[in-house]
Amino acid sequence: MELLTVMWRRLSILLVALVTGLPVTFADITVTDDAGQVLRLPAPARRIVSLAPHATELLFAAGAGDRVVGVSAFSDYPPPARQRPTVSAGLRLDMERVLALKPDLAVGWRGGNAQTDLEALRSFGIPVFIAEPQRLDRLPDTLIALGRLAGSSTEAGTAADRFRTRLAQLRQRQSGKSTVRVFVQISIQPLMTLSYRHMVHELITLCGGRNLFAASELLAPEVSTEVVLLENPDAVLFSDSLGTRDSMQDWWQERVSLRAVREGRLYPMPSDLVLRQSPRVLEGAERLCGILDEARASLAREH
Repeated sequence: MELLTVMWRRLSILLVALVTGLPVTFADITVTDDAGQVLRLPAPARRIVSLAPHATELLFAAGAGDRVVGVSAFSDYPPPARQRPTVSAGLRLDMERVLALKPDLAVGWRGGNAQTDLEALRSFGIPVFIAEPQRLDRLPDTLIALGRLAGSSTEAGTAADRFRTRLAQLRQRQSGKSTVRVFVQISIQPLMTLSYRHMVHELITLCGGRNLFAASELLAPEVSTEVVLLENPDAVLFSDSLGTRDSMQDWWQERVSLRAVREGRLYPMPSDLVLRQSPRVLEGAERLCGILDEARASLAREH
């Protein structure tokens, strides 16, 4: 089926060329995705489905928004993405909806899409690009690769340059600050955190923080309140999707007496900004840096 798809695309290009008189070339577009897989398209993708909210943001940032014909659940940014048909409910794809949109490219991630769904798409001849930049310096490369696949290289290059410049400026502003020991909370039952394998760890490091459970090989390890108490963090950062500051304060006080909680160093993180691997992560980083500056000031008053 994949061979037939390629032949049909090339026939379409040839028909357009015959009508317009433009020259025809069949040079494949070749990119490597964030999983190290090589993708080849015979022509820029014109019908793209996004399988994750951060992938949706990356596609729009790379100038491919007008080619996105379907998005995952919770794809709420940028605003035009909310008008696209939804092709998933939770973690699983609605394969019938995806196929009805006749995409020539899908953009997903291994951290949130079922491997069986990704393999099913490939079996139907739909190329799958894995967009999962785990480091800040890799995100511009992902933008550029998506721009090449969608035929929007100019817009993607501009977005990539803008990201690199803003990141360099942020790193310069944050250098030399004192360390704040941080516990990152992304779940209540069970109590879970994030390791070095997630970009949030890099954001905390950039802002002069130290992620107390960075060493785990699991992306999101489960921990106990007793272990958190032993680590005695200077500050607790929790995903704002878990509740308000007051509700999280009550939750901790009912279980264990953390110094950070007693001293009011319990801070909500803007989850859409810091948990999504999209260009907006730098906005999230700036907010995190502001939070850790507040924690530093509180720690200084203690001493």
